[in-house]
Amino acid sequence: MTAHVRWIMLVAGLLTFTMVYAAFAPQAALQKTFGATLEGPLAEIIVRNWGALIALIGVMLIYGAYRPAVRALVLVIAGLSKIVFIALVLAFGREHLTQPLVVSIAVDAVMVVLFIGCLVSLRREQSRA
Repeated sequence: MTAHVRWIMLVAGLLTFTMVYAAFAPQAALQKTFGATLEGPLAEIIVRNWGALIALIGVMLIYGAYRPAVRALVLVIAGLSKIVFIALVLAFGREHLTQPLVVSIAVDAVMVVLFIGCLVSLRREQSRA
């Protein structure tokens, strides 16, 4: 799997970066993802920030794809971020489980599994060196 870590991180990073959409069109992103919107200027700020932070995780994954020295750290942070999102939606947002959100959770879960596989592979490679 070590040979595929770069591509896994690159594809995951590009997919994750697509949430930059929420930074520019917060209401549309909420409607598409959750099937609902939030009202008011504070909601606009929070959703824009949420989109920007997710996009930054995507940028980190892309960066880590080309910088082996930071791959493990980036994979851990990105994986934890995705686990927290999944846990929060399942714990507090079940009424918003629209098809797009279910797809998002499934894709994030697959990414987490792949990230764990990458981390194990990187650890084995380091052990051999």
